[in-house]
Amino acid sequence: MEDKEFFDRALQLEAPWFVRSVKLDLQEKKVELEIGVEKGWRWKDGEGGAAQVHGWEEREWRHLNTMQCETTIRARVPRLKRADGSTEVAAVPWAERYTRWTLAFEDYAVQVIEACSSLSAAADLLGLDWSSLRRIVERAVERGLSRRDWTRMDYLGLDEKSFRRGQSYVTIGSDLDRGVVFEVAEGQNTEAAKAVIGALPPKQRAAVKAAAADMSPAMAAAVHSELPQAELVHDKFHVSKLLGEAVDKVRRAEAKKLAAQGDDSLKKTRFWWLYGQSKLPEKHAVNFERLAQSNLQTSRAWLTKENFAGFWQQRDRDEGRSFFDQWYASACRSKLPAVKRVAHTLKDHLRGLLAYFTHPITNAVAEGLNSKIQAIKHAARGFRSFAAYRLRILFFCGGLDMRPRFSNS
Repeated sequence: MEDKEFFDRALQLEAPWFVRSVKLDLQEKKVELEIGVEKGWRWKDGEGGAAQVHGWEEREWRHLNTMQCETTIRARVPRLKRADGSTEVAAVPWAERYTRWTLAFEDYAVQVIEACSSLSAAADLLGLDWSSLRRIVERAVERGLSRRDWTRMDYLGLDEKSFRRGQSYVTIGSDLDRGVVFEVAEGQNTEAAKAVIGALPPKQRAAVKAAAADMSPAMAAAVHSELPQAELVHDKFHVSKLLGEAVDKVRRAEAKKLAAQGDDSLKKTRFWWLYGQSKLPEKHAVNFERLAQSNLQTSRAWLTKENFAGFWQQRDRDEGRSFFDQWYASACRSKLPAVKRVAHTLKDHLRGLLAYFTHPITNAVAEGLNSKIQAIKHAARGFRSFAAYRLRILFFCGGLDMRPRFSNS
């Protein structure tokens, strides 16, 4: 088989296209394919109508390597004039319009980028410059978003994630059923949350049963405005975080007071109260048990926090309400201001807490995605623009179908 015939079959070319020549440079490790066009071919525009050749353009595409040799395709592509007078570049079977890569190379590149820990590593493996790699990622996400199936999303999650240093955040929308990010918006206000929800088609928005979110007024306003039929479920992990922060406030205040009296028993115990005895090394677990059973304010705050875990184990709303009322009364009797403030906050949001018994959803999926997003930020060493940050999140966390499709597949 001659080299031209080999590449003709490998590229699965059909009339009017054929391999005109193959140039091999072993010293530079490069292969250049020239694609020709049959004379007298009757061209059609993108809609199947007859079209006239209005001129020719010299084009070049990067293709998959041939035996470790960088391979490029060159061709003169006609610019076609439609019946209405407008023009377009003719489609070629090996690449999408206005791209610099063949479908096969772009398909391979998307797989490499998905598998790499950073875009820099992918660029090195693919031999691409940064702008080319970024464009492939952009095209992959655009392709994936256009194909996304919105047939069903019963539950969604809304969460916030830091973007840059300081008070710069993004709002992330997650499909809790599939465990993927469906949209990212800049900011942490009501408008940002509305923008995320607004990415859903109207029919899908109307089908959402519940949304998991924290207790911020911004999230609540967005859910009630954009998803009036859905229940707002306050995330149990956010509740645990609030209670944990209350325990730490009590600990810091009490540790300072005890230290002034020469008592360092609470010094360096922050993570003891955060993780609890079961997750501590044995050498710390014994000391923690002693502190937890003492009459310290910190131990009472911690016990109040731990007791609230029983709320999520109740069988229905009525039992949940009864449990909460008892817990709330106990928390208010604790005489610990930090604990009482959280108790009042939870009571103000009791409707969203009780909604859990109808829709037992949490943002655990979002928390897992946050870890992945944090790894993306670390690998990129931060992002200068929100657009780049959103693009990367959707590429790696969007669960999108991003690979090109071949006409013969």
